[in-house]
Amino acid sequence: MNEQEREREAREALEGVRRDTESVGSSALARMSRQAQDHFSGRDAMGAAEGGGTDPIELWGRRIGRTLSLVGVVLLGLWLLVQLGIL
Repeated sequence: MNEQEREREAREALEGVRRDTESVGSSALARMSRQAQDHFSGRDAMGAAEGGGTDPIELWGRRIGRTLSLVGVVLLGLWLLVQLGIL
């Protein structure tokens, strides 16, 4: 086995360890909670304006709108449970 083959195998082994560590370290639940936090804080609106700037009014509008929509979904869910006689 020559030097290049050993180096290639070592790199492949290190890449496998890195890939396995990433999948264990960042669970699906952690990724989903991070995405939800980014969504409701309006981070997807950062740099969306012309020239890469962020309009503060648009940012707060998105935050307020998304929060109100979440409150509405929770209230509708509770209303449905009351109508079904579960609560």
